Amino acid sequence: MQQPFYEFCRSNPDLRVERTAQGEVLVMAPTDSDTGNRLFNLVGQVGIWIEQDGTGLGFDSSSGFTLPNGATRSPDVSWIRRDRWEALTPEE
Repeated sequence: MQQPFYEFCRSNPDLRVERTAQGEVLVMAPTDSDTGNRLFNLVGQVGIWIEQDGTGLGFDSSSGFTLPNGATRSPDVSWIRRDRWEALTPEE
C-alpha cells in the first residue's frame, strides 16, 4: 500500500499530498503569504534549536511520515530524537 502512494507523489511533484488512515489521498492547498511567512520563521527557529540542542534531526514540510494508524502526513516542521532515527530500518 505504501509504494503506490509514493509513486503517485513522485509522479506529481507539484502537488502537496497526504494520505488518511483509510487510504484517501488529500491534496493540500498552498498557504497564503502571511501563513507562509509565519511557517518560514517557525522552521528557522526550530532549526536553530535543533542545531544548538544536538539531540535530534529536523524535517521540513516535504517529509512524509507514516503514522501508526497508517496515515501519511507531512507536518510543517518536525523533529525526532537521534537515537530513534538511528534505530529505524531503511524501509521504515
